[in-house]
Amino acid sequence: MSYFTNSSGSASTGSATTSSSLGDISADITLSSPPEDSISDLEFSTKSDLLAVASWDKRVRIYDVSQTGANSGKAIYAHEGPVLSVAWSIDGDKLVSGGTDNAARLWDVATGQSTQVAAHDDPIRSVRWFTPPGANAQMVVTGSWDKTIKYWDLRQQQPVCLVKLPERVYTMDVSRDLLVVGTAEKHLQIINLKNPETVFESRISPLKWQTRVVACFPDASGFAVGGIEGRCAFVYLDPKNTKLDFSFKCHRTARTRGAGADVYGVNAISFHPVHGTFSTAGADGTFHYWDKDSRSRTKGFPPVGGIISATGFNRNGSIFAYAVSYDWSKGHQHNTPTYPNKIMLHRVGDEEAKRKVTSKY
Repeated sequence: MSYFTNSSGSASTGSATTSSSLGDISADITLSSPPEDSISDLEFSTKSDLLAVASWDKRVRIYDVSQTGANSGKAIYAHEGPVLSVAWSIDGDKLVSGGTDNAARLWDVATGQSTQVAAHDDPIRSVRWFTPPGANAQMVVTGSWDKTIKYWDLRQQQPVCLVKLPERVYTMDVSRDLLVVGTAEKHLQIINLKNPETVFESRISPLKWQTRVVACFPDASGFAVGGIEGRCAFVYLDPKNTKLDFSFKCHRTARTRGAGADVYGVNAISFHPVHGTFSTAGADGTFHYWDKDSRSRTKGFPPVGGIISATGFNRNGSIFAYAVSYDWSKGHQHNTPTYPNKIMLHRVGDEEAKRKVTSKY
């Protein structure tokens, strides 16, 4: 059983409440025509039933996924290297992707065409959209292993500005005016997009080991961090709410012989668009739904037969997509031809993802 801790790492007043039984994945649907190599990222549009998937096979694929899980391929376009990140525009009309070819490309839903819109000196690890305060045009922010982020107005060829960071970008997320960037050496860069050229605050991750993923709270009041040590942390930005900061263990398996547990990296954190609960998924091949406000797990699920590398809810939270794919954490030698490489679609029951009504403590 996972347990929650406060930000200092000491045990909280109680253990996490967990669901009494595992969820059912036997009826999960396999997405047709998956990528030919490892799946690095996926994201549903918030305005339609389109699902974008980034892959190490140098392609971005867009699928039509209905509310029932019925699915079909809609479009495909190429990068010149493995694709690491995808993000839908806020209005759902465009998709941006970034990859190891040091480029970001834009795909237009209406025309079906893709064009290069951004460039870095090294691979682009993460891409996101945001709308500057007072502006009527969306912009793209790209984070790279060249230790910079760049902001792009897609009506011009050069970046609007560049922000230097202490290390390589590993992960990045945006919610409203909040941008959080996780880099190598556990640095967390917090940026208020009302003043995007300046890092508002620099922090060291509350986790002990390397950052794998950050995810902003939907209300932009804070963010979640997942690391390689099978632990997540929740960080609130308002100093008045720092007492709400906490961390919890997850994606750990008790050893059958001897004491202790095998620890796995947390590869993905996704927030439910309706209930505000969230999922975690990891290298142990499991995913779980949690309620951060009651500090409890709403539902756990059995192993899916391989590492889960990426996850996402559709626009109304009725479908949860998870990629069963190698995550490259142990180098190329472990990416064998027999390793599973697929995307599964799980129908989300309300009882799985709804918030708990019990007390936090």
